[in-house]
Amino acid sequence: MNDSVARYDEAARARWVNEPPKRAGRTAFERDRARVVHSSALRRLGAKTQVVGPADVESDFPRTRLTHSLECAQVGRELGATLGCDPDLVETACLAHDLGHPPFGHNGEQALDEAAKAIGGFEGNAQSFRLLTRLEAKTVADDGRSAGLNLTRASLDAATKYPWPKAKNREGKFGVYDDDLEVFAWMRDGAPDEHRCIEAQVMDWADDVAYSVHDLEDGVEAGLVKLDHLGDHDGWAEVVTVARSYYIADAEPAELEAGVRSLLELSYWPRAHDGKLNSLAALKNLTSQLIGRFCQAAEAATREAYGRGPQTRYDADLVVPRESRVECALLKAVTAHYVMNREGVAAIHSNQRRLLRELVEQLMAQGGDGLEPLFRTAWATAADDAARLRVIVDQVASLTDTSAVIWHRRAARPNGTP
Repeated sequence: MNDSVARYDEAARARWVNEPPKRAGRTAFERDRARVVHSSALRRLGAKTQVVGPADVESDFPRTRLTHSLECAQVGRELGATLGCDPDLVETACLAHDLGHPPFGHNGEQALDEAAKAIGGFEGNAQSFRLLTRLEAKTVADDGRSAGLNLTRASLDAATKYPWPKAKNREGKFGVYDDDLEVFAWMRDGAPDEHRCIEAQVMDWADDVAYSVHDLEDGVEAGLVKLDHLGDHDGWAEVVTVARSYYIADAEPAELEAGVRSLLELSYWPRAHDGKLNSLAALKNLTSQLIGRFCQAAEAATREAYGRGPQTRYDADLVVPRESRVECALLKAVTAHYVMNREGVAAIHSNQRRLLRELVEQLMAQGGDGLEPLFRTAWATAADDAARLRVIVDQVASLTDTSAVIWHRRAARPNGTP
């Protein structure tokens, strides 16, 4: 057992369903990582849009949920390792954190939440937990129930951004549906109430860093974010408003102004982008420098608070300086303002939400016949209409952006007519 794994006790390495001994040579957390890497849910993220979709840019290379997850994993693995967390455990959490996102990202999440209102709603993080513990086909218990990927307690806990059910009413964010509470309670056994382990906090910050930096890069490359518009403080006025509205509501105007000033004063902040070699290199340097800036600031602040020793599970909290959170929020707001809030997007989002709501209704009306075999079986064994609706929502959430459109078109044709 390597040193980092040895810092985690037997309870942290336990699995919900006992498994036969495996061949020696890999740690429990290396196995967890491999299970997520080989999961169908992770592969599907390759066809789920992150922020910039293929229609937004004349390029084959906009980021997807999959590439975002890989980048988040790289950031989280390195930051976690510097603090003494097991790197495979943190990487597993980062790879798994977006598995539950439905077609069309947060927009699709809103649509499915509306469609599932009668059964407790839909939340991408709770859906990720459901995939890991129930929906992914990997481990089957003796009684025939699925245990999903059957990850260790520590890996599941690290992948849980919101360790509470919807009943806690934390601004719509929650990490588990009511019918998954049994395995959730097992996972949280011995953990401080509603408190996230440090590995989950590292995952969350890595997610924010990767999202804020790489989505900015995509927006610039797509020609949607104009760096020359952000060349002085005045050009950030609308961005600052978006930041306060969406990402950091408690920020004072002076804090945001200081954050803008700090970003503009960075020696590597580019003033323009023309898509040529030097501009592309400057943009890549910006992403690299910003990731280093945010991660090093969190590492230094955490070390100052807790010392130089290794930190795992509930020994410490990740300390992210306020200035870093403000700068990160501003970068997110750049992408929100120039990409997600640009003219025409609201109509696209409305159509996407309508499509998913209609697809749920169509599949419910078909009585389970239109589902994939895995979900058809779940439909057949569902106890009531509420349980059947959850099966339909699970099916729709599993689809990619493209397959959701195809399924909607197919379901709308009576008796398979063209």
